[in-house]
Amino acid sequence: MKSMIKQKPWIRDYLLIFIGTALMSIALKSAFDTNGIVDGGFSGIAIIVKSVTEPLLPGGIPLGVTNLLLNIPMFFLGIKIMGFGFMAKTIWGTVSLSFWLTVIPVIPLVEGDMVLAVLIGGVIQGTGIGLVFLGRGTTGGTDLVASLIQRYVKHISIARIMQVIDGMIVVIGAFVFGPTKAMYAIVAIYIVGKVTDGLQEGLNYAKAVYIITDHQEEVSRRILEDLDRGVTGVHAQGMYAGTERLMLFSVVGKKQIVQLKEVVAQVDPKAFMIVTDAREVLGEGFQEYKV
Repeated sequence: MKSMIKQKPWIRDYLLIFIGTALMSIALKSAFDTNGIVDGGFSGIAIIVKSVTEPLLPGGIPLGVTNLLLNIPMFFLGIKIMGFGFMAKTIWGTVSLSFWLTVIPVIPLVEGDMVLAVLIGGVIQGTGIGLVFLGRGTTGGTDLVASLIQRYVKHISIARIMQVIDGMIVVIGAFVFGPTKAMYAIVAIYIVGKVTDGLQEGLNYAKAVYIITDHQEEVSRRILEDLDRGVTGVHAQGMYAGTERLMLFSVVGKKQIVQLKEVVAQVDPKAFMIVTDAREVLGEGFQEYKV
């Protein structure tokens, strides 16, 4: 199975989308829908429709049905404008999400606890969306609508269009479930976004360090020997004095940053050092490339 996935990476993508949509459905059914949290997107509309139709139909219209029906016209528009090749994974993602929303039962995780519903639901949904994006797919919905609209209003970004659409859906949810739950929905959307970004950008955080010192050779040697990390010299010029010097650049593991500071302080207490986060580091000594 592993060799097949390596030979045919598209299998990996479709598996990631399938697993990701399963997690999304758990969050939607067991955290958001049961607590009246409208998290934006077509899934948020589906939660509203289910609540509104409950007096007419026992249990209301299922989430999976609404999600699929809303996306079908988007499929045809997307195929016509962007082509089937572009839409294949989006169709797979949408059908997978609707499937999971239909077959996965409600799990009584956080009934009645809005804070836990927002936290747990946000983390699970964010993880699911992150896996879908890692599979280079989408689940249709407002991101597809935004992509189609952006083709005609190119001066507005897709992210901005999505914010407007999702904002409108949350406002509608506020009329159905009340303003308090709308506030929880905004927090949930924020958590979903942060978790999704974290998965896309990588979870193996490291620290990137810029060092300006008059003892470049000694600092470099200590980093190479004591920390077993590489160092790159970058030619730089101080604009105040006009002095040219070599600025050192290095990336170390987050557990090594204290040791690096100690090394620099021992060699040159007057050194100027900038430490910043490196969200994902690929290459020797860190994470290997995956094709």
